[in-house]
Amino acid sequence: MKGKLTLLSCLYFVQGLPYGFQISALPVYLRSEGVSLAGIGMAGALSLPWVFKVVWGPAVDRFSVPRWGRRRSWILPLQLLLMLSCLVASMVEPSRGLMVLLSLVFAMNLFASTMDVAVDGLAVDVLRTHELGHGNIAQVVGYKLGMLAGGGLLVWASPWLGWQGIFLAMSALVACVLVITLFFREPAREPGPEVAVQGTADPGTDGDGTVEVVPLEASPDAATPLSMMGVLNTLRVALLRPGAGWLLLFIGTYKLGETMADTMFKPFLYDAGFRAEQIGLWVGTWGLIFSLAGSFAGGWAASRIGIFQAVAWAAVLRALAVAGEWWLSWVEPTVPRAVTVISMEQFFGGALTTAIFAFMMSRVDRSIGATHFTFLATVEVAGKLSAAWISGFIAQSLGYTSLFGLATFFAMAFLILLIPIRRAIPA
Repeated sequence: MKGKLTLLSCLYFVQGLPYGFQISALPVYLRSEGVSLAGIGMAGALSLPWVFKVVWGPAVDRFSVPRWGRRRSWILPLQLLLMLSCLVASMVEPSRGLMVLLSLVFAMNLFASTMDVAVDGLAVDVLRTHELGHGNIAQVVGYKLGMLAGGGLLVWASPWLGWQGIFLAMSALVACVLVITLFFREPAREPGPEVAVQGTADPGTDGDGTVEVVPLEASPDAATPLSMMGVLNTLRVALLRPGAGWLLLFIGTYKLGETMADTMFKPFLYDAGFRAEQIGLWVGTWGLIFSLAGSFAGGWAASRIGIFQAVAWAAVLRALAVAGEWWLSWVEPTVPRAVTVISMEQFFGGALTTAIFAFMMSRVDRSIGATHFTFLATVEVAGKLSAAWISGFIAQSLGYTSLFGLATFFAMAFLILLIPIRRAIPA
């Protein structure tokens, strides 16, 4: 299992590099070049491939080069393209070719997001039920570390590297993982998709904390690649399966309250009188540390007490942490109080994310693992984006306290969905 987790960690790490650069480093970079605030805001469109990857996701399940491996057929060339796009960006003079540079950042996101579809499919293919908790630690933590490297550490080193040196370093990191991938031999596709519904032990055991593996409907020969229409029809069948509607609602709303609160929490702290550098330290450093620790805890819990149980416990504790932000808006937000609330929210939010991703992976039809998981992940992203978009309007109209109270309500209300979801899981 260690080999699988190491590979997945590396693959998710390089996928986080361009997105981390875009959301953390690029705004500073553009501002230093004199780009307007409106232009910096519009640069967020460079991440659109991460939203629309579900459109071309089915192609990843449909097409492959058999001798390269079903998933390596996509991962290897996309890694090469990502490496080359970073390398070319390191040669662009920003003052003379800003649009070229932005186009290259868009290409990086396109290659990384498409690779993410293939890597998710690989994770679904190679991880067994009792490995999903640890596998999603590799997924979430690897991606976060990639974002930290691309948007934090490399920017910190920019006085020595230069902005163009950042891209060169990103290209070198991708090249290292490309070499690792070249030596990876993808296992043969297993004939018969399956999905685990609960538990922690090996598939097929009985008693408390067990795992029940429930076969999903599949094509007559699961080892034979489906046609494009077959991929789409299999996805349609999966989405019409009993309980699938509750699952989509569950995934689309679990971050609603948390995202509403988090989006406005930093402005709230600033308006409360804290300095920008203080907030950056608490959220960007301590917050990230607690988020990574929470991701480990969520994956560990999913492996020890069962995936659904881990989701339930993390959701309850996360709701209490969101309520802490609401509480902070009622009292005097001192430094110890602010740091405590940030740490709790980041820790339990990270734990819930890892547990949810493990749960999503456990509900995927393995015959179309890349397409199915990408669809679920897109629903998850759409839910977070909608919450972020409306949070500012609510805070401006009703104030911070009302916003955080509404966010707490949504975080608590989400817990009700655990009941139909649990009932929809076969006993």
